[in-house]
Amino acid sequence: MSTSPELARLLDDAVEVYRRDRNAPPIALADVERCARRLREPLRIALAGALKAGKSTLLNALIGEELAPTAATECTTVVTWFRHGTTPSVQACHVNGQHAAVPIERRDAHLNFDLGRLDPAELDRLEVSWPTPELNRVTIIDTPGTTSLNAEISRRTLRLLAPEDGTSGADAVVYLMRTSTAADYSTLAELNRQVGGRGGPLGVIGVLSRADEIGVGRIDAMLSAQEIAARYAGELSASGLCQAVVPVAGLLAVTARTLRQREFTALRALAEASADDLQLAMLSVDRFSRENSPLPVPADVRVALLNRFGIFGIRIAIALLQGGVPDAATLSAQLLERSGIVELRERIEVQFGQRAEQLKAHSALTELARILTRHPVDGTAPILAATRRLLGDVHGFEEVRLLGRLRSCKTSLTDSEIVEVTRLIGGYGASPDDRLGLDPFEAMTSGRDRALAAVQRWRARSGHPLNDGFTTRVCRAAARSAEGIVAQMTRTSMMRESGIREPGIRGSGHRMR
Repeated sequence: MSTSPELARLLDDAVEVYRRDRNAPPIALADVERCARRLREPLRIALAGALKAGKSTLLNALIGEELAPTAATECTTVVTWFRHGTTPSVQACHVNGQHAAVPIERRDAHLNFDLGRLDPAELDRLEVSWPTPELNRVTIIDTPGTTSLNAEISRRTLRLLAPEDGTSGADAVVYLMRTSTAADYSTLAELNRQVGGRGGPLGVIGVLSRADEIGVGRIDAMLSAQEIAARYAGELSASGLCQAVVPVAGLLAVTARTLRQREFTALRALAEASADDLQLAMLSVDRFSRENSPLPVPADVRVALLNRFGIFGIRIAIALLQGGVPDAATLSAQLLERSGIVELRERIEVQFGQRAEQLKAHSALTELARILTRHPVDGTAPILAATRRLLGDVHGFEEVRLLGRLRSCKTSLTDSEIVEVTRLIGGYGASPDDRLGLDPFEAMTSGRDRALAAVQRWRARSGHPLNDGFTTRVCRAAARSAEGIVAQMTRTSMMRESGIREPGIRGSGHRMR
């Protein structure tokens, strides 16, 4: 059952209590009202990671426009929120609550923010509003590197994600790493501590960023990256938090989404060049960009291609064109698939998008509990008790936590049982047919019987005498998830018989297009 109606009532009750009590501090009412607004906003996903992990590049790839500045030096020194807006604008939000417009301009298709005389140390964040459909249902937060040369810059990220005296500013996190370092473990451990204390973001997906560089730009670089990502996933799963590690070549993803016809024309000319000339030129970046190269593309164009695609992207693009890719649109789609961004978006959709309401509710409940605990007045005690009960009882929260821990904790389940339980608790999608592993027609005709059978099977499995505590917890969660499917399908069937039309059961997810 959705937590939204009950949560909305709790927020309304808290507002009424603080308005009625003359001794209540004004900040309490303001905090509750801000909490209620957050619940109505799009899901907040933060991109975090060490310095130069490729966060801004990944953000541009997800949005499909080159909005976040990228360069060889540190670019993101202020937490920057990217929201949907009807017109482009950038606001600097000061720690004292004041706001100031920031001039923006495009240089070489890149967006640049002119902070002028503004002191980054005095800014809480930048808010970028941009009219792109990718930001309709999600707000993406670009954060400074957690290993910045300036310790204060790094602390800005931790204050957003894991504040010592509050709730995380993000509902979910995509954590980027180039290698698995002690700093990454430390940051993830801090997020894990916050989640354990019910204050941190509920979901974390890991990204092995700049994955093409792992294989030194070889055409098989992403295969090597997938193996390394799988190893990192195993290592990081000890935190019980990072739910997956996906290799992504961010630069290639951005370029694929913004591929220009003139670039396609230049790449096609290269693909038609002499095999010997091309093989020699592709040995290194220096050879490829030489002025006296016999390649049929001017040196300045080749340098521009390197800046946009990297040597890996050029090699992949040429191979695809030689394999028969006919046009720029097809090449763009093929490059996107090979960049890893498609898999990442699917992970984000399954683990974040389809659970957007649950993730936002978790953030709102933890924030409301913090406010009520910090500012107790007459009438807040029952609201706090209800808030804590809802935070502890909501099954969707348990599902998200278990999805992460299933990859890290040993159980007495067989491999096939792990696959089934992962499916039932939403690891492959949150709709009933995804959870049951059925197509939509099968779900309508036989789904309820399959769900009932799953309830009985997992209830019985939870009582196995050789179960450890975690295995029993997983089995009970699977049974409860199956019960939820039965209840939803029963309700849908009754509404059909009554002639009441219900929105499709697959239409509740928040999709990033």
